[in-house]
Amino acid sequence: MNETTGALVIGGNLNGLSIARSLGRRGVPVWMATPPNIKLATCSRYTLRTVPWPEGEYEVQAAYLSELADRYDLDQWVLFPTSDESAALLSKFHATLSSRFRVSTPAWEVLRWAYDKRLTYRLAAEQQVDYPATIYPASEVALQAAACSFPAILKPATHAVVNRFTADKAWPVANRDELLARYRNARELVPPDLILVQELIPGGGESQFSYAALCCDGQPIASLTARRTRQYPIDFGYSSSFVETLDIPEIVAPSRRLLAAIRYTGLVELEYKFDARDGGYKLLDINPRLWTWSPLGGRAGVDFPYLLWQMLTGNSVPQQTGLAGARWVRMSTDFPAAIHLMLRGLLSPAAYLRSLRGPLEFALLASDDPLPGLLDLPLFAFKHFYTAYKGLRRGILSKEVRALVSK
Repeated sequence: MNETTGALVIGGNLNGLSIARSLGRRGVPVWMATPPNIKLATCSRYTLRTVPWPEGEYEVQAAYLSELADRYDLDQWVLFPTSDESAALLSKFHATLSSRFRVSTPAWEVLRWAYDKRLTYRLAAEQQVDYPATIYPASEVALQAAACSFPAILKPATHAVVNRFTADKAWPVANRDELLARYRNARELVPPDLILVQELIPGGGESQFSYAALCCDGQPIASLTARRTRQYPIDFGYSSSFVETLDIPEIVAPSRRLLAAIRYTGLVELEYKFDARDGGYKLLDINPRLWTWSPLGGRAGVDFPYLLWQMLTGNSVPQQTGLAGARWVRMSTDFPAAIHLMLRGLLSPAAYLRSLRGPLEFALLASDDPLPGLLDLPLFAFKHFYTAYKGLRRGILSKEVRALVSK
């Protein structure tokens, strides 16, 4: 095994930290390319070097990666994305980047089925996998004429543009008046063909399940199934706060059909929601990159980032399945989630404490790498202040430009 083959991770978020720890603990050199407002993974002792990440078009970013390979002799290092957008970048420029790096995402003709929810649900229909009832209104007139049950949600088909609609998990609507009002708000932020209206399946995090896998040409090599038991916020969580591995055979076969159909290679997480009304598991998303709670895999015996690195560097990866009963928690969000559930009478203090029994993997706290855990809240605050400042600056500049044009 060639331990000098390093990894260049795009994005210093929690996913980046998980990759750095997984590889760094085994002696793999890890570098981080990240914007100035995302610094969590750069605080890890396993991140050996941090380089800036440029804003701009994919072409600019792909050229920058090639420049890094030239400047620092990173030939054949493994490229890891940490978000949908960085995964799309690597996928769209897969051929170009593969001349210098080992690219951990599949090519665009494969990844697009996960990136665009319109294609995801088309794939699900073709493979006879259940998903929530979804409509794709091309205009407000079409939306008004469409049959729609309530409550429902509005969600973006992609996250190519960052704004309050694409940043939110979903926009819930209780009736047709709310639907039309929120639709008009969404139209101001994204084109109409990127707006999906979907039925809201009852239940919170306890009803959400995942099939996570490392695949090669559509065949899972390593996999596990898990439940997103708690999330924060508890109704429409931005991310998981407590996840546990469980044996959920009902989502294995449909997941394998979807992945085989597109011959997927790389890391992937398929999210489902259990619908108590008909007893079915409905596909919500396919995430074509590492997911927030991925360190749970290591606790369950399936260390996904390291297994992917092994596969891409030519090492044999045996078939394996994660053990049930392992748990993962992010205390900074799980404790508030638990308090909200207790206030609603959905969780007792004793049950909460019992859920934290071992084997337990902490999202941030690690005795061999303490700094990210200590800096989580300060860096979280800095990220949001920085984002708000940039948004304010863009607004001021936009007003100044409009004022000059109107003169």
